[in-house]
Amino acid sequence: MPPPPVSSPPAPRLSPSAARAAEQHCLRLLAASSTPTSLLQSVAFLLKSGLHANPLVLTRLFAASASAAPALLDPLVAALLRPSVPLDAFLANTLIRAHATSPIPSVRLRAAAFFPLMLRGAVVPNKFTFPFLLKACAALPGSPDVGFQAHAAALKFGFATDQYVSNTLIHMYSCFGGGFLGDARNVFDRMPKESAVTWSAMIGGYVRGGLSSDAVELFREMQANGVQADEVTVIGVLAAATDLGALELARWVRRFVEREGIGKSVTLCNALIDTLAKCGDVDGAVAVFEGMQQRSVVSWTSVIDALAMEGRGKEAVRVFEEMKVAGVPPDDVAFIGVLTACSHAGMVDEGCGYFDAMKVEYGIEPKIEHYGCMVDMFGRAGMVERAMEFVRTMPIQPNPVIWRSLVSACRAHGRLELGESITRSLLHEYPAHEANYIMLSNVFALTQRWKEKSEIRREMSKRGIKKVPGCSIVELDGEVHEFIAGDESHPQYKDIYRMVEEMARELRRIGHIAATSEVLLDLDEEDKEGALQWHSEKLAIAFALLRTPPGTQVRVVKNLRVCSDCHAAIKCISQVYRREIVVRDRSRFHRFKDGSCSCKDFW
Repeated sequence: MPPPPVSSPPAPRLSPSAARAAEQHCLRLLAASSTPTSLLQSVAFLLKSGLHANPLVLTRLFAASASAAPALLDPLVAALLRPSVPLDAFLANTLIRAHATSPIPSVRLRAAAFFPLMLRGAVVPNKFTFPFLLKACAALPGSPDVGFQAHAAALKFGFATDQYVSNTLIHMYSCFGGGFLGDARNVFDRMPKESAVTWSAMIGGYVRGGLSSDAVELFREMQANGVQADEVTVIGVLAAATDLGALELARWVRRFVEREGIGKSVTLCNALIDTLAKCGDVDGAVAVFEGMQQRSVVSWTSVIDALAMEGRGKEAVRVFEEMKVAGVPPDDVAFIGVLTACSHAGMVDEGCGYFDAMKVEYGIEPKIEHYGCMVDMFGRAGMVERAMEFVRTMPIQPNPVIWRSLVSACRAHGRLELGESITRSLLHEYPAHEANYIMLSNVFALTQRWKEKSEIRREMSKRGIKKVPGCSIVELDGEVHEFIAGDESHPQYKDIYRMVEEMARELRRIGHIAATSEVLLDLDEEDKEGALQWHSEKLAIAFALLRTPPGTQVRVVKNLRVCSDCHAAIKCISQVYRREIVVRDRSRFHRFKDGSCSCKDFW
């Protein structure tokens, strides 16, 4: 509900001509209000002139507050929106729009509450009412019931088939989650499709719902229908390519933008940089960056992040320094990027220097993410005690991510007792998080405490907690193929499995020994080696080796961190089959070539 109204001072009596002149002067003041101070000066004139019940003046006031002083919007509405104010569609629509577009989350949540107020005042909504009302409903947490009611109202008043309303309906249903994408598609299928905005809304909905393959397919359908894509469409397709790790699609989109003459705004170029980088073409991302005539701090940060993901820490630091020379002050996100670069490249001294410079030179108070980067950096470098001391002296409370980073460091560097102690504390405080159970289970397995490990697994089953399965995808000839460990759903799975067995024989021939400690089960060594053999990334690589000519680069995207055995095995595969193999896991890129990895075994 809107804030309750409070009493306003009585209006002074003005002649009609004087009232009209005061109204026009107030409207000019509001049009020029660009800061909270100037807006409050306009409000003072409004009250002094007795215009607090003038719907046109209030409409302009609330619109000006939304842009010039968002924090003042609700207090002004509470003070001035009285029952005596004659509510019309223009004023009601402005209230909904001003709240729906507010940068303040709590204000956005109140946007939809002005629609019932509109109906109770017998104000008939128009086609401008529903786009912002539906946008407000899309942002409401929890139940989508309010959105259903808004859709029903649009149908009742005859605006559901309006193109702008329909586009916003698609957006709203896609924001409700994957379970409502069918409703979004129903709206899409029933409306005219001459506009790129309509296609972009549905493409963006698929991406938000995790159906990126469907988004790409719809984009191809859009092209077949002769609808010209715009910048929003391209950004949606790039988001789908990023999700799928589809490098060839990302490169094609880059060429498409050039060929179709789509304006390369800073936003579009930033999206290209991000997609190319996350699909593995960091040099291509850098080339887009270098070709930009204008750059934002996001542009610089995207390139720094891209280089960091590939372990090219020194290059990332160089770009960070170039950003400062170019007069672009680094923000807190840029510092996360450079700290991540230092962490992934083992540049501990440089990372500590940047962390100190944040506050001393730039006045940026470190956030939990910056502290997390530092803990990760110490942990990766084997400085477990220093990481622990850093956590103990943090001025803010460590979050579970930081503690889990410490546990990973303990496991990697043989500090299993400390890792177990931290994990037990995490389990006590966060009993519903699956990662805590898995980490403790792994510690028990590494110390061959199979009984305790089984108890942890039973507790997970009892609580309905399941481990996320490993999944790898590979893009070939514009088609994305997905593999899950031990999966037999692929049409060529028999050929793929035979190729995996051949790979295992070749690796044994050159002396590779599987790191069976990664198999956290009470099995004999032969069975453990077999379990490792069918990890999803090995299935994906086997498929790529079967389907591509010798010498072709292999690219794999995995949803989890690549395990130690697969990392060692892929190094050998790159050597035996003379292939460059690029694997993007959940935290970085690994570029395998001639038996070595770009991460230098530091990940």
